[in-house]
Amino acid sequence: MVIDPTARATDGESVRIAKDVLVAGAASVKFVLPESAAEVERALVHRGRRHPVVLGDDAALLRAVRTLHRERTLGDAPVSMVPIGPRSALALALGVPGQVPAAARAVLEGEPREMDLLLDESGGIVLGALSIPCGNPVSQTAAHWWTPVEKTARSLVRTLTAPIPVNGHQPPRRQRLRVEADGVVLADLDQPVHEVSVRTSPSAGPALAEVLVRRSESDGPQVSARARTITVSGRDFRYRADSAITGPVRTRTWTVQPSAWRLTVPR
Repeated sequence: MVIDPTARATDGESVRIAKDVLVAGAASVKFVLPESAAEVERALVHRGRRHPVVLGDDAALLRAVRTLHRERTLGDAPVSMVPIGPRSALALALGVPGQVPAAARAVLEGEPREMDLLLDESGGIVLGALSIPCGNPVSQTAAHWWTPVEKTARSLVRTLTAPIPVNGHQPPRRQRLRVEADGVVLADLDQPVHEVSVRTSPSAGPALAEVLVRRSESDGPQVSARARTITVSGRDFRYRADSAITGPVRTRTWTVQPSAWRLTVPR
């Protein structure tokens, strides 16, 4: 069990509760108390046959999954999590209980659920959703998919994605992007868009991502599709993958990796 240092620093009581529940219900538990991200990664790499359990927020979950993916061991065992900290919207959207006791019991009594993820050509992964705000600080569509993150995160997104004024004039909110879903063009450079959103599909069936292109900020024309591969290109754009802002880039391709990992959730 890897206890994220931020969780210990911000909510030691929740960490204690989770430990008590897990120790009482598990035959054998090994606690790891890393002091840095590097120590977290080493603990995961050298865990042996033990199932990884993360006590922390979304950042801790993403760090664990990325480490296991990089080490090619992501599919070896289910990942379990007890959300501790305010930044846990992603974990909740994926089905992890929000209350510490319930999440800890799910680690003991739950079942692994196969999850898709999005992988880009640079090796980056997305567990839940990505969005290109195109001047809109927070993706309204992505917010509809899970609980909006806290005000500080919105402030960061606003800072990083705000358009840069040219000669003192604010540019249009829409952005020119080419969006392709399995080779089908959903938007082209001559068709400004307000937002592009992509998320892994929670439904059973073929491993396809849900793609939505919104033409305007208000309820207006929009294009949706389900696809295995999504490519976005255009003049230097940033995008939000789960809780991280990346870019600027001129092109990026994401491909759905079916059943790439397993997450323990309540039965």
